[in-house]
Amino acid sequence: MYQELIEKKNKLAVIGLGYVGLPIALEFAKHTKVIGFDINAKRVEMMQNSIDPSQELEKEAFNGCDIEFTNDLEVLKQANFFIVAVPTPVDKHNVPDLIPVQRASETIGKVIKKGDYVVFESTVYPGCTEEDCLPIIEKLSGLKNIIDFKTGYSPERINPGDKEHTLAKIIKVVSGCDAESLDVIAKVYELVVTAGVHRASSIKVAEAAKIIENTQRDLNIALMNELSIIFDKMNINTFEVLEAAGTKWNFLKFKPGLVGGHCIGVDPYYLTYKSKQMGYDSQVILAGRVINDGMAGHIAKKVLQHIIVNNGNVKDARVLVMGATFKENVSDIRNSKVADVVKELQSFALNVHVTDPHADSDELMHEYGFGLTNEIRNDYEAVIITVPHKAYMLLDEDYFEGITKKMAIIADLKGTYRNVIKNRYYWSL
Repeated sequence: MYQELIEKKNKLAVIGLGYVGLPIALEFAKHTKVIGFDINAKRVEMMQNSIDPSQELEKEAFNGCDIEFTNDLEVLKQANFFIVAVPTPVDKHNVPDLIPVQRASETIGKVIKKGDYVVFESTVYPGCTEEDCLPIIEKLSGLKNIIDFKTGYSPERINPGDKEHTLAKIIKVVSGCDAESLDVIAKVYELVVTAGVHRASSIKVAEAAKIIENTQRDLNIALMNELSIIFDKMNINTFEVLEAAGTKWNFLKFKPGLVGGHCIGVDPYYLTYKSKQMGYDSQVILAGRVINDGMAGHIAKKVLQHIIVNNGNVKDARVLVMGATFKENVSDIRNSKVADVVKELQSFALNVHVTDPHADSDELMHEYGFGLTNEIRNDYEAVIITVPHKAYMLLDEDYFEGITKKMAIIADLKGTYRNVIKNRYYWSL
């Protein structure tokens, strides 16, 4: 398989061309023939015109790539090596939503042939690939795993907005259903990952490795958020505490903040869901989730208290929320916890305006029921800097004085303007 791919006798397909799938597809397309498959016809058309719908890649990233973008199953049938990179979200009850990965498995089941390979990259709980996805492929194709086709799992490690830790520079964990598939899958990924690959002993180990990467970060951020709540009651600035503690060589440098997006705020629920199925109720992991999911309420309450004390007339008070995406310098609004902050503020009858240089107003309205403000006023009672976009880093204290009342609160969640804001009440997590 490997030799046929590099000689361009076989084709590699990437199913799901979001912020994970498209970079993978384009990178492989520099070395072999690639089919980029996505069910969204509008997105396919954009990519055919060298436009990244996720706004992560420049037009030049498409140059010199041997790739065909399509939503046609007949075209997909031409591939021999399939990579699945579809989303794996949770529903409103934080239960894993496997519909995207199941539908991708159905798609593969309709096009796979003897001798083909399937590698899943979507983040799932240990066992999902073999217990939930493979039976679908086998049933629809009439083929048997290992005997007729090979499978593997290689968790994605794409970090949206990060131009330094790119696909080629991050060690890739790979796994296979047997020794032969592991060797082939490792060699295929070595074509595009200059940092090298780590060969996991099994698919379940690779799945578990991915799930704990983000669970670990979630728990560490939860600790910082809980410390922030405690230190706020003590009138101690959390960032000053972390700065002092960080002088010790082995102190882990995490910061408090909103935990959203489609990884850190989602992946732990996949692990606790599977854990519960196995008869164990998670305690530490879910405790971290409770803290992080509760930060929107904590922030809104702090802002409301300040407005009540300094204004009193809550219904006339206006709040500006700066930043709506799930993290800085990206356009992705999926699972943005800023939306929770907005909803909490609105529940107190506050007039909330939202601004963001990267987010799309129509998408926000469709997803969360609010859009971006057309004009920033000069009489805000509170400004909440939720996402430290680069565009916001150019602002100074004069700017904030110009858009707020004298007794306004500047809630700078990430501590960006610490020691800068002097003439307004300054607060950070």
